Amino acid sequence: MKICVLMKQVPDKDSSIKISMDNLTIDESILSFATNESDTYALEEALQIKEKTDGEVVVCTFGKDSAIQVVKDALAKGADRAIFINNHGKENLDILSIGKIISKKLLEEKFDLILSGLQSDDDGNAQLGLIISELLHMSHGSLVMGTDIDGDQAIKVKRELESGWFQWSKLDLPASISIQSGINTPRYASLKGIMAMKKKTIDKFSIDDLDCSNINSKINLEKIYIPEK
Repeated sequence: MKICVLMKQVPDKDSSIKISMDNLTIDESILSFATNESDTYALEEALQIKEKTDGEVVVCTFGKDSAIQVVKDALAKGADRAIFINNHGKENLDILSIGKIISKKLLEEKFDLILSGLQSDDDGNAQLGLIISELLHMSHGSLVMGTDIDGDQAIKVKRELESGWFQWSKLDLPASISIQSGINTPRYASLKGIMAMKKKTIDKFSIDDLDCSNINSKINLEKIYIPEK
């Protein structure tokens, strides 16, 4: 089974946020970055599925140069290879545009399963997994708290509902699944994994490489400010 995990670099939760003088950006000189928390659960779930099915796990990240650390950490934990798409010149895209760019590359790979964290800790759109499923004509499950591979053509997912209820649903493959935090216990990178990571492949692309230069965001950022009390 060929599995893709979408992962994102976000500011660390303990970092101090300072707005730049232009009121359009965050001062990154005092920021530390980390992998989006729910994406780490998606990676762990993908690795567990890989161990059961003898599959391949490919990590995909869309972001600035520093975001390549996200894929390196994932490779050290056991992912097989990585796709890094640099967002240089397109840092303020809306989530639909980001979905279109990522889908351009994923379409070539023909993945059986695409896993993503439920939402990012910075923007919190909670839409990327669903958008990609629509663009790639895949089935989709959200708020997933459990998975069970059902042969080569389907997967069963345990979805979190309201009031503590859960629902098992059967999805045809290929499928895009949005993983809820707490589905598992993410592993740490071992020394062996860190050493092996250096030999693994990271395919790097720009937006122009994917013929996405004509994709433009439908939203504009006018001002960033601290909410007034």
